[in-house]
Amino acid sequence: MAQMLAGDIRKGATFEYKSGVYTVTEFQHVKPGKGAELVRTTLKNVVTGQVLSNETFNPTTKLETAQVETKKMTYSYFDGEFYVFMDEEWNQENLTHDQVEDALQYIKENDTVTVKFLYGKAFSVEPENFVVLKVVEAEPGVKGNTATNVMKAAKVETGATIQVPMFVEEGELIRIDTRTGEYMERVKA
Repeated sequence: MAQMLAGDIRKGATFEYKSGVYTVTEFQHVKPGKGAELVRTTLKNVVTGQVLSNETFNPTTKLETAQVETKKMTYSYFDGEFYVFMDEEWNQENLTHDQVEDALQYIKENDTVTVKFLYGKAFSVEPENFVVLKVVEAEPGVKGNTATNVMKAAKVETGATIQVPMFVEEGELIRIDTRTGEYMERVKA
């Protein structure tokens, strides 16, 4: 099995730990005034969804990486219980709300996503890094207030609320970085 050092941990890294397979949802390199550097993490069990907060590692600790496979799939529909995804060969994966919750704010039907599998079992969905969504609710901008550093909340068609510049109006298409949830630019239809 391949190994990684705890000092190389990044968001999304997946490894075996405490009789399970965990993915890193948050991490921080901590250098206390006294003592050795630590890597503080929040981990999520990829199968059960259990969250371990404030797990700390010495940066030189070796961790067994887990073999995670990825597949491009299309979000088809929600059947009332499961979110249904299809690949190019019409293979279907039914995922629960917990498995797709983070991606839902950025995806709509027929969007391409990356589905992650562990030992052949799907466990999470990632939207494309950049998506274009329509603004469905936004406070009107004040005439003359076109400064780009003044932000307001806007709701997009998937239900997510994004901070956008004052000049963005309801009905416009905007590009969003799904890794940070940040507004990038307006897009012409």
